[in-house]
Amino acid sequence: MLEKPERVPVSTYRLQLNGGFGFAAAAKLAGYLEKLGVTECYCSPVFAAKRGSSHGYDICDHSRLNPELGGEAGFREFAARLKRHGIGVILDFVPNHMAVDAQDNPWWRSVLENGPSSPFAKWFDIDWDPVKAELKGKVLLPVLGDQYGVTLDKGELQIEYRGGAFRLRYYDLNLPLNPRELRVLLRHNLDSLEAALGADNGHFVEFLSILFHMDNIPAYTETGAEQVALRRREKEVAKQRLETVVEECPRIRRYIEENVKLFNGTPGQSRSFDLLHGLLELQAYRLSFWRTAMHEINYRRFFDINELAGIRMEEPEVFAQAHALISQLAREGWVNGIRLDHVDGLFDPRGYFEQLAEAFGPGRRIYVVAEKILCEGESLPREWSVHGTTGYDFLNEVNGLYADAGRAHDFRKLYERFTGRGDSFAEVAYASKKLIIATSMASELNVLAHDLNRISERHRRFRDFTLDSLQEALREIVACFPVYRSYFTPLGWTELDERSIDRAVREALRRNPAMEPSTFHFVRSMLLPVKSAEVRQEDYDRRVRFAMKFQQYTGPVQAKAMEDTAFYRYGPLVSLNEVGGEPGVFGRSVERFHEVNRKRLECWPLSMLATSTHDTKRGEDARARINALSEIPGQWQTMISRWARANASARTVVGGEPAPDRGDEYLFYQALLGAWPAGLDGPPRAEFVERMRGYMRKAVKEEKVHTSWINPSEEYDTAVSRFVERVLTGKNSRLFLPLFLPFQQRIARLGMMNSLSQLALKTGSPGVPDFYQGSELWNLSLVDPDNRRPVDFELRARLLEEMEPMLGGRQEGRAYVRELLEHWEDGRIKLFATAAGLRLRRRMREVFLDGSYIPLKVDGPRAGHLIAFGRRRGAGAVIVAAGRLFASLNGAALSRESWGGTAMRGPMEPGLYRNALTGEEVEVEERGGEAVIGAGDALSEMPAAILYRGAEVEGR
Repeated sequence: MLEKPERVPVSTYRLQLNGGFGFAAAAKLAGYLEKLGVTECYCSPVFAAKRGSSHGYDICDHSRLNPELGGEAGFREFAARLKRHGIGVILDFVPNHMAVDAQDNPWWRSVLENGPSSPFAKWFDIDWDPVKAELKGKVLLPVLGDQYGVTLDKGELQIEYRGGAFRLRYYDLNLPLNPRELRVLLRHNLDSLEAALGADNGHFVEFLSILFHMDNIPAYTETGAEQVALRRREKEVAKQRLETVVEECPRIRRYIEENVKLFNGTPGQSRSFDLLHGLLELQAYRLSFWRTAMHEINYRRFFDINELAGIRMEEPEVFAQAHALISQLAREGWVNGIRLDHVDGLFDPRGYFEQLAEAFGPGRRIYVVAEKILCEGESLPREWSVHGTTGYDFLNEVNGLYADAGRAHDFRKLYERFTGRGDSFAEVAYASKKLIIATSMASELNVLAHDLNRISERHRRFRDFTLDSLQEALREIVACFPVYRSYFTPLGWTELDERSIDRAVREALRRNPAMEPSTFHFVRSMLLPVKSAEVRQEDYDRRVRFAMKFQQYTGPVQAKAMEDTAFYRYGPLVSLNEVGGEPGVFGRSVERFHEVNRKRLECWPLSMLATSTHDTKRGEDARARINALSEIPGQWQTMISRWARANASARTVVGGEPAPDRGDEYLFYQALLGAWPAGLDGPPRAEFVERMRGYMRKAVKEEKVHTSWINPSEEYDTAVSRFVERVLTGKNSRLFLPLFLPFQQRIARLGMMNSLSQLALKTGSPGVPDFYQGSELWNLSLVDPDNRRPVDFELRARLLEEMEPMLGGRQEGRAYVRELLEHWEDGRIKLFATAAGLRLRRRMREVFLDGSYIPLKVDGPRAGHLIAFGRRRGAGAVIVAAGRLFASLNGAALSRESWGGTAMRGPMEPGLYRNALTGEEVEVEERGGEAVIGAGDALSEMPAAILYRGAEVEGR
């Protein structure tokens, strides 16, 4: 763990920048964020990205800030504006991959033009000597919408010659052509040019000299240092000479243009494309149908996205180049922290973090958090030089408090009865992993299997393991891997690494009793290789590299199989289907929440606490609503049965079965309850209907049962879209909405109480609470791109200004809170609670950041409905009390009487405390050596309370 940064964040606020919302627009929010109580603002990636990027994660150039956002000047003004309001800047940085855009990424364009001789060839994770011999020295470029031969014969691949430069055009895609190999085009029909100009013509002689020059440029496959330098210099000289002679001699220009036209062929005449095909075969890339990537890709991708290629950040030169600008901005004080995206894709995350700590210079300590998805039972490696995670672990811990674990069996049974889906989540996840391994990520497994086979062939004890048996063993171990990845390096491995690998091997053996066990044991030994006297250094190095490349594979498989497949296939309670979540764990205990909080304070006190992000499957308040269903399985079953009968005629028969199927229909009802606009008691607007159609379109494709992105079923997609429209605005809506709305309104109110309770826990727990843009009002968004819609900041700023007189813990706030709760649908109550909590954190930062964590005991008739803890440092003290499982309180949790004699007790200072949310004074009594707080005293108005003492009442 890193030592404390120079500027310690108290809270963070995420802004999603894009071309329509850049630095200038974001800078205008500085005053609003200060009033909200935010201390740090962090932004989506701001480095030069693919043109028109909506999210910034497709970076093309780490050395420039994105001109579409306002460039470096715009960023400095943005950061300066925030600094004047006391707010620091955290940047989202992507160390794992880049956009492979031949036009916007100069590194990638150089690789495509020069192959392994490019100075950037080793910057990308490209296998220049892959299993497929035809790809040796080339990079597969799966960019075509159809088979290569079909695309070629249609005339969709065209050479262009402009300004003395050649390029290959495929619709909007602009690809370079190798200068040396252009000799083929320039020499074609050379006799005709000689006849037209004459052998002694000065321009013709110069043209021949240029061709001779090109003949002597080293080929792109020659990668020696001298050849690379010579090639780089001479190809530029040849380009300039050709441009000059073309400008001076119109006949040579016409000759080249005629050849370009000839090479471009004639659609319908297949043989006319032979010349172009021959030229393309000489390039350092091999064009292919995009589906080919599933089996033959020879560069590491971000997941299965062909347009994003992995970069080798373990190379010192790559690291230095990629971090030069951000290091400079940090040293100059413009950047106070970094959020690191997808660190599990890196070859050596630990080594990367150590490099990063050194990159900012001696004595410069910035805040660093890593997007690390922790699975059940997994913890962040203590040796990592970071301050914590981006908060998905907290999200799932706090979310689990609002799912009623006692109803798990009933809920799973009703799900099985309605959908016919009875498999456990573990079985669904295993099947999903096998699917991903066999389809979108088959190529990577193939490479690993061949690498392992080569290793086995080098030792007589292992040579009998066949390629097929090794590939099948790898497939099963990956499918059974319990975490995203392990972190073996030549320095060794952790107990968790060994436990995870052993668990995967045991489970793979259990599932495959007919397979030879020794194959699995051999694979296991290669995943944790041991250096010994009998193992040659060369062989050990091969094993180490294999183990570390294997680790880069399991993470993408886990993400694509779990988050983007299994989460859509298994859904008794979809609020549990979150990034880093374990849907098989239905609800989490209060005791566990306290233990996790205590450990975070001890080990990672500055780890982020997230509840919504740009990648969550749904907004925090939509999740809170769906959680309420867990308490009422009987009523939920009754309602979905009625809805299904009302909507039976909205389904369409596809392939002999009604569509959507019962599982997709069940998912739709949950999503609809979560996203339904607060306060809407009639038919929804067209915009909401389209959002739901978009969500269901994505959900069924991610599910990969009836349709998928790779193999879409237009019939099924259309049936699902038609179902959504019929149910919400068509003839079925007349039956459905009267049944749906009363139940939705009840769930929405219960969700509101869950949301406010969750907000209080997030505000007070150890760590740094992170707020996603706009979530200070109700965040009922669905999965991306729905959660990246523009935010109405003017509305939020106006509402915050209007409630300003009531903020700051004034006594009269109680009546105001009552009024806000009466009109909770407008979201002002959440904005008020957010601002009150964040301002208190800012004033009592030492208590919230460094204060001890004290779980409070709860006893009385409603003990199971309450969680409470204290934070204490010096004279400052805070008590957080939050209700839970409100449905069984009959919606009466907002009255003193509903709590009966329930009380909280623990080693806190007795005396008068102020409730930051209502302004009330609450007496904390001393009984039997303990501080005692009546639940009814603290929670008479709100479903949660944040009590404090030792801080002045804030005037603003």
